[in-house]
Amino acid sequence: MVSRIIPVDPFDLVVFGGTGDLAQRKILPGLYRRFWAGQMPAEARIIGAARSELDDAGYRAMVRAAIEEHVAPAKREPEQIDAFLEHIRYVAVDARGEGGWKELAALVRPDVIHAFYFSVGPSLFGDLAERIHAHGIAGPHCRIVVEKPFGHDLASAKALNATLAQHFDETQIYRIDHYLGKETVQNLMAVRFGNILFEPLWNAQYVDHIQITVAETVGVGGRGDYYDKSGAMRDMVQNHLMQLLCLIAMEPPHRFDPDAVRDEKLKVIRALDPVEPADLVRGQYGPGDGLAGYLEDAGQDESDTESFIAMKVHVSNWRWKNTPFYLRTGKRLRARKSEIAVVFKDPPHSIFGEQEDRRGNVLVIRLQPNEGMNLRVTIKEPGPGGMRLVEVPLDMSFADALGPEAADIPDAYERLIMDVIRGNQTLFMRGDEVEAAWAWTDPLIASWTGRGDRPKRYDPGGAGPEESAMLLHREGRRWREIKE
Repeated sequence: MVSRIIPVDPFDLVVFGGTGDLAQRKILPGLYRRFWAGQMPAEARIIGAARSELDDAGYRAMVRAAIEEHVAPAKREPEQIDAFLEHIRYVAVDARGEGGWKELAALVRPDVIHAFYFSVGPSLFGDLAERIHAHGIAGPHCRIVVEKPFGHDLASAKALNATLAQHFDETQIYRIDHYLGKETVQNLMAVRFGNILFEPLWNAQYVDHIQITVAETVGVGGRGDYYDKSGAMRDMVQNHLMQLLCLIAMEPPHRFDPDAVRDEKLKVIRALDPVEPADLVRGQYGPGDGLAGYLEDAGQDESDTESFIAMKVHVSNWRWKNTPFYLRTGKRLRARKSEIAVVFKDPPHSIFGEQEDRRGNVLVIRLQPNEGMNLRVTIKEPGPGGMRLVEVPLDMSFADALGPEAADIPDAYERLIMDVIRGNQTLFMRGDEVEAAWAWTDPLIASWTGRGDRPKRYDPGGAGPEESAMLLHREGRRWREIKE
């Protein structure tokens, strides 16, 4: 397969928080990989902006170190790194004061695309937006990129959207969720809407249930202060898992257009039923196997914050009425695994009689690790033992199916930043979408807070609390195993 790399137009990308962890770990290495692939034009410039008093040479040394740490050795070519660093500039900027803004305004070219990446805390978004306008940097080609969290609840999300709307049009605002940049997530739309095979079956008549799992082996680590104020519900379900659910459940848009796609996602969120207390399980990992528990990791003596959550969700529309969606995410679990499993119903009548261990058709979309898809189908077991059925996978990993070039799938941040430069908002959340997600989430949080519910303790290295298994067992279903 021949990869088609289409260069983007010349641009200036200003990374506020350019010395921070996200910039050093994801944004700058991702931009280098796009440069290495030939997608970045010669006229492009990347301008780091932060409080640190650095000059261009000092910042370039920092960027070089980030590339050497976070880019694969095969792409760390000294000549390419040197050439990439020629595109790098730096300005020391005070987000809440006037320091550095005149120098930044002098660097940003008004006649090319100029994007401002807010790789900072949400409390600084309003200050940055105000000063960008006050110093005349926000021209007609201006775009801003904001990282989650998009608020802490519905009220704060509305306030944040209102602050950004004072200075920017919605078409200029790119709310980035890196899950939507994953290759498999986008392939989900291609599989659904590009193949007649699946779409006629993609409804309550043929689908028994759908499982969405995002499991992590790591604990909260150095994010303890942030995580203890958010928990798995705010950190993962309200954004990442919600977006995956929308792409699975949405109706076909009339065309592959940013607002057409986001209109259909919004309809899904607004069709979500409230979740009953019996259909939601929260957990918190304890210590074990030489690993610290949540309280130690978060630096707390006691905490009601969940590091695991599982729930049964219903989408009340014609397509999905009475088909449950099971969402599950947690930390310190057995394996790192993100997948969507569409479990189809059994045939209405088996001509082969009842056979043990038969589990039917399942389409699995793997987000990580080893991005790809797997369709489990029933065949006859080889041999002369009669008509015995067995399930086998029709397995497709991108690396195997599409050749060695596909094994080098761009990081989600690489794709999303290039989409910002192109002006393509399809994979970014719209303001009303964010608010609708919080409007559904807030009552769930208020409900368990009002009841005084405490998360169930679970051992590290497992599948979460036993109560989560009962969400499915009581209806004759079971979670897919969490394993590599």
